[in-house]
Parts: sequence; C-alpha cells; structure tokens
Amino acid sequence: MSRPAWRRLACAEARMTSGAGGVAGVDEAGRGPLAGPVVAAAVILEPGRRWDGLDDSKQVRPDVRVELYAQLRDQARAFAWSVVGPRHIDFANIRNASLEAMRRAVCRLKLRPEVVLVDGRDPVPGISCAQHAVIDGDARLLSVAAASILAKVVRDRIMERLDGVWPAYGFAKHKGYSTPEHMEALRLHGPCPLHRYSFTRVCALELPLV
Repeated sequence: MSRPAWRRLACAEARMTSGAGGVAGVDEAGRGPLAGPVVAAAVILEPGRRWDGLDDSKQVRPDVRVELYAQLRDQARAFAWSVVGPRHIDFANIRNASLEAMRRAVCRLKLRPEVVLVDGRDPVPGISCAQHAVIDGDARLLSVAAASILAKVVRDRIMERLDGVWPAYGFAKHKGYSTPEHMEALRLHGPCPLHRYSFTRVCALELPLV
C-alpha cells in the first residue's frame, strides 16, 4: 500500500530540514489571474502530527480544501497570511509582489521559524533565518502544501466577496483567471479597478475612466 500524501511530504520535509523545530512553509495563490490580489500564507505545523488528506492545493477538491483550512487554523502551531492588491502588482510586477506577500506572511507569524521553506525559485527577501526555495514545493513538502491550502482558500473567499462589488465579471466562479467567460466580460465591460492593468491581456483593452 502506498504511503498517504501527507506522510510522503512530511518525510521529504524532515530530510531537508534535518528535524529542525519551527519549520515554516510559505506559498502563494494568485500569480496567474488577470484580476484580484495575490495572497501568501505561512504555516508552522506541529511535528509528528497526522494531516490526513493534506496535499498540494491543486490536488485537493474544493470542499476538502475548506475542511483542511479549518483544521490548519485550529491545529497548526502558527499561521498567517498577507494580501497584496492589483495596484501593488502593477507597480512592482507579480514576482516581486508575490515575494512581498510572502515576506509579510512570515513576519506576521506569532512564532519565529528556524527554517523557511518557500515554494518556487526565489528565497523571500528580508527574512533573516535559513531558507530553502524549492520548485514545486507545494507538491513536495508538507508545510508548503499546508501554506498552499491556506493561501488558496483565503484568496478564493476574497474573490467571492468581490464578486458582489463587481458582479458583471463572474469573479466568484473563475476567481479572476482568464476563462472564456471572464474574457467575454472584459470585452463587454472593459477592466474594473480589480484588474491588473499591467498584464498584457488587460492592458490591451481600454481602461475605465475611474
């Protein structure tokens, strides 16, 4: 019988961190959409705890993600998230905005981590503790997978609420990604203030006079 995903991820993380205490996983949600913020989360898990069902957020059904989100909020040693909006993304570019969201999330943890595990190629700037940047870290390391769950659920809920402010775009359904429905709404209505004006598929359209 194959090991459950959470145990495989936990073993890989233990090998990388040599059993260090206070390991924080960091991930973001929302680099690719045309609209909305980028959200980063940081999580410190209790060593040795079972996390049945925990995996990369992209591999988990939406209803299971919500359940895991609740468990992480109740049972993680520490967690935090940060939201960076579309104007900051336009000013700094999405890579730098994502790293800034990650930095803020780590700094907001109530416990200081000994090691930070970051999803992606880049370490988080402005963090003094040891770091490992791991490509596909959300699919390889338990704490990063946990951060991916928190970031994804938080961002989805933000987009669902913003759908009530700009209902013409369908944000509750596509969360700002470039679906055919979203592109048709952009063609009909033009961008709204939630859109990332610096993104190629948005800046090619006429901007609203607001």
